[in-house]
Amino acid sequence: MKAFANCHSHAFHRALRGRTHADGGTFWTWREQMYSLAAVLDPDLLHDLATATYAEMALAGISTVGEFHYLHHGPGGTPYDDSNAMGEALIAAARDAGMRIALLDTCYLSTGFDAPAEGVQRRFSDGDAEQWARRVEDLAARYVGATDVVIGTAIHSVRAVPADQLHVVARAIPGAPLHVHLSEQPAENDECVAATGMTPTALLDRAGVWSERSTAVHATHLTGPDIETLGARYAYVCFCPTTERDLADGVGPSRQLHEAGARLTLGSDSNAVIDMFEEMRAVEMNERLVSGIRGIWAAPELIAAATGSGHESLGFADAGREVAINWGSPRLAGVPQDDDGIVFAASAADVASDLDPDTVARDLRVAIAQCWSRV
Repeated sequence: MKAFANCHSHAFHRALRGRTHADGGTFWTWREQMYSLAAVLDPDLLHDLATATYAEMALAGISTVGEFHYLHHGPGGTPYDDSNAMGEALIAAARDAGMRIALLDTCYLSTGFDAPAEGVQRRFSDGDAEQWARRVEDLAARYVGATDVVIGTAIHSVRAVPADQLHVVARAIPGAPLHVHLSEQPAENDECVAATGMTPTALLDRAGVWSERSTAVHATHLTGPDIETLGARYAYVCFCPTTERDLADGVGPSRQLHEAGARLTLGSDSNAVIDMFEEMRAVEMNERLVSGIRGIWAAPELIAAATGSGHESLGFADAGREVAINWGSPRLAGVPQDDDGIVFAASAADVASDLDPDTVARDLRVAIAQCWSRV
């Protein structure tokens, strides 16, 4: 079968796996733990952690990653000598792991509706969207003609980019993928309506964000008109079910979006799980829990979301390579060797790979230990 596209990843979040659950909490308390990790990373450590994380993805049958990259600068927001050093570290990591990468360079300027970035968020900010665009355009110029690297753009969220600067991001690097965290949390929607009188979807539509090259990530808490807008613009919607349930985000209207005209893709987001079989399966299972009905999504539709549609949303015309399923696995004993068997029974552990899992595990342990020794 075609290799998978992981359309939404924050590689450095892999170091949080298994460390964020002891005290319960919400998305917002999880975010503080994530910030403590973001504060200690530099280009070398980010490269090592991302290389090992991307190798784990390759083991799981993923050939292409969409890296939603917002950790741009040094402590306090001071740029490195190369202002794209962190992005270059991620690109080098993908190449070292044998992966293709769409580096989705993310504009992040505000802590929330025109409040200035503070604390570790200063590492995310370029000051304003025009300065962000100049930095990203410089990075994109370095990779013109590359077959394994796409430089795309992203809006972190309507909280993080002032409304009067959204159009700058929408127009940067015309034709490249443009991704946005959309309506992941009800609080984001409420704050946006209070500040602008519009839902995030409507605000972004006014700024010219939604088109056939755009991807709405999460798209969890939408109104009926929001769904109609995304469908009418033929946008992609990237669901990340393992993260959305891990962070208690909710279940988005995946089938309604599809029926309106939007195109489903999938991602691992926080990398608490790296298993595209589980992401596919979870879209259907979540719909069952909400609707009480089985079979809302057919297996071939979910495979298309995890492969062809995903690669297209990241700017790649094809999957790059094939992957083989190990049907001799005890987990697949007696399972039909068809699309239903792939989606509803297989796991990342059932992908045949030439990579050594022990080496990948060792590299992950070393990089993650280095991260937490600095916190």
